[in-house]
Order: sequence, then C-alpha cells, then structure tokens
Amino acid sequence: MRILITNDDSISSPILPGLVRWAKTKGDVTVVVPKVEQSGKSQAIEFYHAVEVKEVNLAPDLKVWAMNSTPADCVRFGVLGLHQTYDLVLSGINKGLNVGHDIVYSGTVGAIYEASRLGIHGIALSSAPEDLPEALTQLDGVWEWMTHHELLSHNLLYNVNFPREAKGIRITRQGGVFFSDGFQRQEGDMYIQVGAPLTDYGQDLNMDIDAIRNGYVSVTPLAAERTNFVAFEKLKHLT
Repeated sequence: MRILITNDDSISSPILPGLVRWAKTKGDVTVVVPKVEQSGKSQAIEFYHAVEVKEVNLAPDLKVWAMNSTPADCVRFGVLGLHQTYDLVLSGINKGLNVGHDIVYSGTVGAIYEASRLGIHGIALSSAPEDLPEALTQLDGVWEWMTHHELLSHNLLYNVNFPREAKGIRITRQGGVFFSDGFQRQEGDMYIQVGAPLTDYGQDLNMDIDAIRNGYVSVTPLAAERTNFVAFEKLKHLT
C-alpha cells in the first residue's frame, strides 16, 4: 500500500512521527506537511503565488516535504508535484476533535476531501489535544476493524475521532454544533475569534459528537458531493 500523510498542525506536530512509524508498518509512506500550522484552512489552495516546498529529514528512509501552504495543497503536491500515485491519504492526527458542523472548517478534513477529488481514499484522524498519545495506541484496533469490515470498499472518505479510552467503535453521522463561537475585542481595532467545546451533549450514539463524548471512536463516512439530490430531482424538470 502506498500512503501519503499530511497534518494541518505542521511539520512540528509532536504526534506526526508516531503516525509515520505506524503507517510504515502498513506500506510505503510519503509525507507532505505544511511548514507552519494551517488549522481552519478547510480545502483552501494557493494558486496565485509561488510557495516553498523543501525536502526535510524527519526520519531515515522516509521521503518528507515541508510545504508553505495548506493541507489540501500538500495532498495536491504529493500527487501532482511528485507525480506519484497513492492508495490512501492519512490526515492527522489532529490536535483537536473534528466533529459536527465544524468539520467544514477543518484543514485535516479538507485534506481528505482533496484526496477524494484526486480519486484517492482518505482518512482524517483527530482527538482532543490531551488525548493524542492514547489515539496512537488505538490506531491498530481501528484499522483492523475498518479493514475487517472493508470500509474502504464502501466509501472514499472517513472522518475518525478518538476518545481517551475507547469503549468501542461506532459508525456515525455528522452532528450539529460542537463549539461555542464569538468574537473578542483586542487592543485597538483588533478582534480574535474565540470558542470552546460545548459540554452539553446527548446520547445518540449514531451522531459523532455524542459518540465521542460517550467514549466511543467515531467513524463517519463523508461525501464530497454537495448536490442536494432531493431538491435536484424535484426541480430538474424546470430546465
């Protein structure tokens, strides 16, 4: 298996070497990651200006590039810039859960959306920042579960979130609001966006937010297609 790894927390992500070591037990690994943190960049790409891409020494016998752009661009460079093919893109492990409405902002999830646009399977991996070491220990179990049930034969993209201690694994759907949002005024005319995970959650284990908060690994099949087919079928006769 040929695996491309990226991580929106940048080349400096402390969990990146652990993910790379794990992935090398599954196949041939290439790493293209942002030079600096790119959280919240979704599927953005840079096509107006040249960007720096530099090969770096992360580990022996490993091809690693640091790119001064977004996770989606890292996937694009891994495929289009290096002229390589891959069976799987792994994005993460992100230092923060990517669940509910907020996955639309996620650079971690944006990377696998870009993978799907290029016809490649993608898995986004995330956990709470304090739970990153525990997430690494859960990779084998989740991977074995996904391969046993042949999940990659059913869908191109999966969004996986790890709790601290997993009671089990749940197939979930995208939930609703996970973070509180607001703007906080700084000095002068400056504002900063602020928010925190909501502590109130339910017991619907089919929803990613509830599953992760109740101690389950959340595995959500995602789709890149944004057409509302119910509306399309109702309205297509108008044209």
